[in-house]
Amino acid sequence: MSAGHGVRSRTRDLFARPFRKKGYIPLTTYLRTFKIGDYVDIKVNGAVHKGMPHKFYHGHTSKVWNVTKSAIGVEVNKQVGNRIIRKRIHVCVKHLKAEANARGEKISTKRQPEGPKPGFMVEGATLETVTPIPYDVVNDLKGGY
Repeated sequence: MSAGHGVRSRTRDLFARPFRKKGYIPLTTYLRTFKIGDYVDIKVNGAVHKGMPHKFYHGHTSKVWNVTKSAIGVEVNKQVGNRIIRKRIHVCVKHLKAEANARGEKISTKRQPEGPKPGFMVEGATLETVTPIPYDVVNDLKGGY
């Protein structure tokens, strides 16, 4: 039997709540104010099914273009084929984060490589020159088996 291709297919880990962040949703999530022109991050909360955007938009930074009593309208750039389309979707407040708005800049939510470790100098170590012992075939054959 083939796998299903529904709206929430393959989202077991994507929409899972973080470690020790399960349970009720804080009231500050509902009381946060959004204004037109703010930049917000779309971060889907798996505990709330109402107003949930499609899994494609999870992790994207978008701009607010409409505010209603139950949802926020955001503009998201979506690459379709060889062009980028500006999609306008309505997302419930529970699925938005205002971190990008606090900094006032567009952010990248992609994972970044760790990079090289910083270098250091070893202090107080003495140098010891190691030279190989010359190999002597004649002495090796006399004392052999």
